[in-house]
Amino acid sequence: MASHADSHAHGDHGHHDHHHGDHASHGTFGSYMTGFVLSVILTAIPFWLVMGNVLDDKTVTAVLVMGLGLVQIIVHMIFFLHMDTKSEGGWNMMALLFTVVLVLITLSGSLWVMHNLNTYMMPLTMTPEAAKQLP
Repeated sequence: MASHADSHAHGDHGHHDHHHGDHASHGTFGSYMTGFVLSVILTAIPFWLVMGNVLDDKTVTAVLVMGLGLVQIIVHMIFFLHMDTKSEGGWNMMALLFTVVLVLITLSGSLWVMHNLNTYMMPLTMTPEAAKQLP
């Protein structure tokens, strides 16, 4: 009985100082520096590709820049936002996947609509001179 009274006297109430279910990592200086260095490298490479006109094919350059941008997004999510499959019981990753699916549906649908509008709505003989004569 004295031990029960002592625990209440000290404000213990049977609770612990750690939070259950909170498994998110809270980066270290080393992990932040790793993320920073990777971010600088992933920014410098596309800058060099574009400003140095390294590749002759602009499509390949654009694809490389977008690919490196995607890698940089992943680096930011891991090293700065501390997102992984364990954080918040996996709900962060589910929310991210849901967002990615919505963005892909929106982008692909928009591109499909614009392509069809361009293909089926534009006259084949439309030239700048003919466009000037439209009412």
